Amino acid sequence: MSIHNNNTCNIKGGLELESNTDREELQQVRELCVWLNENPKINACQTYENLHFFLHTCKFDIERTKKKLKVFYQMRAERTEWFDNCDPMLPEIQELLKLGVFLPVDGVDEHQRKVVIIRTAVHDPKKHTQNNVFKTSKMILDLLLKLEPENCARGIVAIMDMQGVQLGHALQLTPKLIKRSVESWTAYPCQPKLLEFTNAPRHVNILLNTFRVFMTPKIRSRVIVRRGGSMVTCKQLPRDLSKDGQGPSYNELAIKWKSLLEQNVDFYVEQGKYKSILK
Repeated sequence: MSIHNNNTCNIKGGLELESNTDREELQQVRELCVWLNENPKINACQTYENLHFFLHTCKFDIERTKKKLKVFYQMRAERTEWFDNCDPMLPEIQELLKLGVFLPVDGVDEHQRKVVIIRTAVHDPKKHTQNNVFKTSKMILDLLLKLEPENCARGIVAIMDMQGVQLGHALQLTPKLIKRSVESWTAYPCQPKLLEFTNAPRHVNILLNTFRVFMTPKIRSRVIVRRGGSMVTCKQLPRDLSKDGQGPSYNELAIKWKSLLEQNVDFYVEQGKYKSILK
């Protein structure tokens, strides 16, 4: 499945408006287009699908959506180490895709939210940089938002599987990098509804306390730490994580998402055009 995007405000054709709500939402998208054209330095993708997704995740509050667009596209401009040259075929990205550092789970949880598994220690800290791990994760997340906008708009449930974590993994996460990572969670239009750390070692709170410093109170309240298993109710969880899981294995999910990224090279070329103009 491949996706192509373009930056356009031509949203008059091709939309079937079945209700007054549809017409109101279309008018809001048009209003955002006008605002973005008046603020070209934001340089956001202006397709109907993209702007409607931002509106949806901001509960159709126009001013809130404008702020989110500004923050999101500014982040993409500032964090060049994550958002420049997002080519799935790069050797360093290929390695991390094979390892399965970020795995969207098939289906949704009991609350119809999208579940993703972040394998925080599957990479080799002597070989793979943490920035490349984050870059690969965000490439997968960007594609996921395009493939499953409705599921993602209801929120993301992130399960951090810390199996195998070592001192080297912790040392990669400097306070500056942790701060940037946490800020990126709130910059994305889809919000984390749960952050579950599982297979956590006894000393995990030393690291998590640094994360908590940079979290908003709302995000902090959504953090759960477990010694094993998961409290998330989702039939498609991998058995690698949950004994009750019926979904594909970590390896099968890694193969699936590696293939999806490789099929969507053009999507990443297009995505790379949209980031704020900082100068």
